[in-house]
Amino acid sequence: MEMNATREEIERWDREIVWHAFTQMAEYEPFLIDRAHGCTLVDSDGREYLDGVSSLWCNIHGHRHPRLDEALRRQLDQVAHVTSLGMSHPVTVSLAKRLVDIAPPGLNHVFFSSDGSSAVEVALKMVFQYWRQRGDPRPGKTKYVALGDAYHGDTLGSVSVGGVTRFHEMFQPLLFDVIRLPAPQCYRLPAGVTRETACDYYLGQLERTLEANHEEIAALVIEPLVQAAAGMITHPEGYLRGVRELTQRYDVLLIADEVAVGFGRTGTMFACEQEDVAPDLLCLGKGLTGGYLPMAATLATDEIWGAFLGDYSESRTFFHGHTYGGNPLAAAVASASLDVFQEESTLGNMRDKVERLSSHLERIGQLAHVGDVRQRGLIAGIELVQDTRTKHPYAWTEKRGIRVCEHARKEGVWLRPLGNVVVIMPPLAITSSELDIICLAAERGILRT
Repeated sequence: MEMNATREEIERWDREIVWHAFTQMAEYEPFLIDRAHGCTLVDSDGREYLDGVSSLWCNIHGHRHPRLDEALRRQLDQVAHVTSLGMSHPVTVSLAKRLVDIAPPGLNHVFFSSDGSSAVEVALKMVFQYWRQRGDPRPGKTKYVALGDAYHGDTLGSVSVGGVTRFHEMFQPLLFDVIRLPAPQCYRLPAGVTRETACDYYLGQLERTLEANHEEIAALVIEPLVQAAAGMITHPEGYLRGVRELTQRYDVLLIADEVAVGFGRTGTMFACEQEDVAPDLLCLGKGLTGGYLPMAATLATDEIWGAFLGDYSESRTFFHGHTYGGNPLAAAVASASLDVFQEESTLGNMRDKVERLSSHLERIGQLAHVGDVRQRGLIAGIELVQDTRTKHPYAWTEKRGIRVCEHARKEGVWLRPLGNVVVIMPPLAITSSELDIICLAAERGILRT
């Protein structure tokens, strides 16, 4: 806290000066986190809260991890910032090589940016420019295919391919048109479609779309396995694999947005691995630095990279850049985070926790107004509905999810909902006993709403 300011001044400034993201400032009540340790946040009054949403899905190894703290301090003794425009830093270069080594095969080039939205924006622009500059140009390929209720960020390009109506509808006049397909989900299925036939049904929709429009489609954008901001919608098994096969068949690039689901969240380092998929572009952010500093990356294939090479006079350069892209401080902590994955067997140690979460969700799924529970790895969504038989949702204005999370906070657990979906996405470092506390607090919150 600012040494010369009173607690009352800090809270007033927080209400009146700081404009919080996705927050109605007329109703906001200051909630100040003063420090943290492990998977626990500590507020200005010393009250502790288990971090049940990984500080918005980005923290991986817990707060104040000594390995990450040391990496930052060590880098500060060297240099805090080096631009990526015409120069670089060894730590940033080494991180790029490490990302290439662990990414799905073929993604051999890394473009650094500052956040997940930017990583997607970069991919969209790369694709657009690629089709004009490759050996046999296809300038007519200008359209993108995206899924219903998709969330890819808040810049105008990423909003265009996004599909969360409540967030983005007002910006429609500023956006470019996309070809939109329904979200491939297993809860609210079309008439005549079952969980067993859902994958084929949704892939059939996609194939008809690509067959009719592939000459003008540049790329398909997808959140692999889980559409996070849509309410943790999980795709049918095999859907991602089918998408990759169809995009290759119809000469359409595949952009995998793993900003939310990458770095172990689904149980593997990248969600694409679970269906042996290698996209043409891979967007990373959030957990890239273990939740410490803003950093994002867009990985691309040799084919895409090659379309941007040439003589200076040809003007084939990728005309896009971020002041802090590839920042050495962020790169140092990101590299340390990858070390911790290895040193602490982070992915291997997730298995028991994933099963523990599953057992809690199985019980919570039986509650009166729980319509569906969805899980991939340590990502979970609990959807509250008015009527479980008809699946009729509560009006978002009823704040059902918010009320559950408000109760959990009283029990010392920090959760943040997505409308009527209660989200549980703790750091991968969470212990089983801490996971019990989080799930039980959410359950009691549901019972009391």
